[in-house]
Amino acid sequence: MISIAEKKLTRILEGMRNKKILVVGDLMLDKYLRGRVSRLSPEAPVPIVEIESESYHFGGAANVALNLQALGCAPLLVGLVGNDEYGQRFTGLIRQAGLDDSGVIYTSDRPTTVKTRIIGDNQHIARVDRERILYVNGELEQQILKRIEKLIPQAQAVILEDYNKGVLSPTVIHFALKKAKEHGILSAVDPKFINFMEYKQATIFKPNLKETAQALAKSIDGESEVIAAGQELLARLQADCVLLTRGGQGLSLFEKSGEINHVAARTQAVADVSGAGDTVIATMTAAVVGGADLKEAATMANYAAGLVCQQVGIVPVEPVELKQVILKGY
Repeated sequence: MISIAEKKLTRILEGMRNKKILVVGDLMLDKYLRGRVSRLSPEAPVPIVEIESESYHFGGAANVALNLQALGCAPLLVGLVGNDEYGQRFTGLIRQAGLDDSGVIYTSDRPTTVKTRIIGDNQHIARVDRERILYVNGELEQQILKRIEKLIPQAQAVILEDYNKGVLSPTVIHFALKKAKEHGILSAVDPKFINFMEYKQATIFKPNLKETAQALAKSIDGESEVIAAGQELLARLQADCVLLTRGGQGLSLFEKSGEINHVAARTQAVADVSGAGDTVIATMTAAVVGGADLKEAATMANYAAGLVCQQVGIVPVEPVELKQVILKGY
């Protein structure tokens, strides 16, 4: 178990304040339809949800930015949204949150990615996705590179948030990591399967267990297989560390020094795992920028994910709440 003294924890949280962190990746909108269930449909064995409320929230890379802002950082966003109704809603959320949107590109090339979650009696019943998966190229890709080049000198770190929706092409990935290295800042990666092995020489590489098994084309069941997979990723990607998220089993941190630490999950009661991965990468990055070492940052990220999983819907973690649960140890 990794513990953090209260004075050190306070310094880390204070060190996060107003730090600019560039988030590059797939911007999404999460739509929530909430209601009550009183009967089954006569047309099929499915519940009928009588909708009582409808709400919109940031998803994907935008949710990472919102998590960073909640922790006290100043996120900068680079990504794409569509020139459509949902793109307008996204703009409204940007203004409402007070986020810097100078890196957001509005395009007619694709619709805004929208994930609609249907919640009945506080239970997640179904999800409907509206999207067009198309990797950027040509002029659109060049626009993204220009946004990165313009914003990265302001940042203390860059997060690449990949949902395989098309923003993080190999060219964008390589350019962003190269620029981070040139500016001497931390680079953190939350990968997905398609370009998994393109993220070489990042500071922090954070896959989950399923993504790792797919990328390495092997099953990962026992503890020894987890360790072997983490070490293989560390070697192949030449990262400073690999943070392997393992769901209910917590996190495993592999550092290039050879040190391995397992951090047990801290969720008391799981209600909804949506957004937990976004919370982990945001908290891990913000903590390191704030002065934490990798083990302390992983511990903080683990507690933050636990807090998110206890609530239905995507809710960013506040520093006061995070500090309380870490000091209590649950």
